[in-house]
Amino acid sequence: MIQDAIYDRGVIARYRPYLPVASSVQAVSLNEGSTPLVYSPKLSSKVGRGARVFIKYEGLNPTCSFKDRGMTVAITKAVEAGAAAVICASTGNTSAAAAAYAARAGIPCVVLLPKGKIATGKLLQAYAYGARVIAVNGNFDDALRLVRESAGDGLAIVNSVNPHRIEGQKTAAFEIIETLGDAPDLHILPLGNAGNITAYWKGYTEYAQLGRARRLPKMLGIQAAGAAPVYFGRVIEKPDTCATAIRIGNPASWDGAAAALRESSGAVEIVADDEILAAQAWLAREEGIFAEPASAASVAGLMKCLEGNRCAACPFGKILDEAVIVLTITGHGLKDPDIAGRFVSDLISIEPSLTELRKHLD
Repeated sequence: MIQDAIYDRGVIARYRPYLPVASSVQAVSLNEGSTPLVYSPKLSSKVGRGARVFIKYEGLNPTCSFKDRGMTVAITKAVEAGAAAVICASTGNTSAAAAAYAARAGIPCVVLLPKGKIATGKLLQAYAYGARVIAVNGNFDDALRLVRESAGDGLAIVNSVNPHRIEGQKTAAFEIIETLGDAPDLHILPLGNAGNITAYWKGYTEYAQLGRARRLPKMLGIQAAGAAPVYFGRVIEKPDTCATAIRIGNPASWDGAAAALRESSGAVEIVADDEILAAQAWLAREEGIFAEPASAASVAGLMKCLEGNRCAACPFGKILDEAVIVLTITGHGLKDPDIAGRFVSDLISIEPSLTELRKHLD
């Protein structure tokens, strides 16, 4: 239809043959996806050896995070199944996406958030889109447990435990292959609830099986040191990090992440909060890309690898010269204005005079 061609270029419209959405089903879309793969000359120079580093900037999705890719499929399938409402637990980004796509579909959305542990920007999004927001006196894992217990009777879960979320999110790997002409040698991304690394690996392997890619990347997941259950191999009861989006102690897609890491000969690395914040500032000021703290974990991980302070299993040391490296920036920096506020220095105030202005231009 002409309307579809003009008004809907979202994930389902572009990749329906590879998604569990029949041609007869109307997609619930906000034209998500098609995010830029930005070449990073300064990170490429830091790596050296002729490497090319690219940033998949998922913060430019409709609700400013990668969650929109999975949510368009999850909400579309929920509507198809006749769900009366949707529910999710969230550290923030899932709630924003769920609320927006539920609003688009015209169905209620309930979000459970760990009380006092959500970035302001993400909380405001959930309210703005009309979700019913409930704070849980606990962490994300407590909220997700409640969501799982409440499912049924027309209430559809749209967390990444829903396989339709993974299906939508795998399309980011499709886009990377289409842009580069092949899969990268190494893909670095934040690791929180583990749905994204699971989805990327699914996308890479599917396109390889279809002959769209000649190789598969090594996957390197980056966790915050205070919230690193996959790295340490155990549940973290009280995860703690400034990177709220990956402040998760028991990832729902742990098995999927483990499979991706094993099959790709990849690894998990940890970075401290100060390394995350330093990487966030560096990326904004050196490359003009503003990322929320969790997203900056991928950059912090790369920088740690470059310093030679990497773990023994790190795949970075095994890549060849002229390697292609992709880093995923999962969410926009404005998602977490409280953290971003540290960039603001004392405001300079002057009279409306050119003489006064010139005093501050040197």
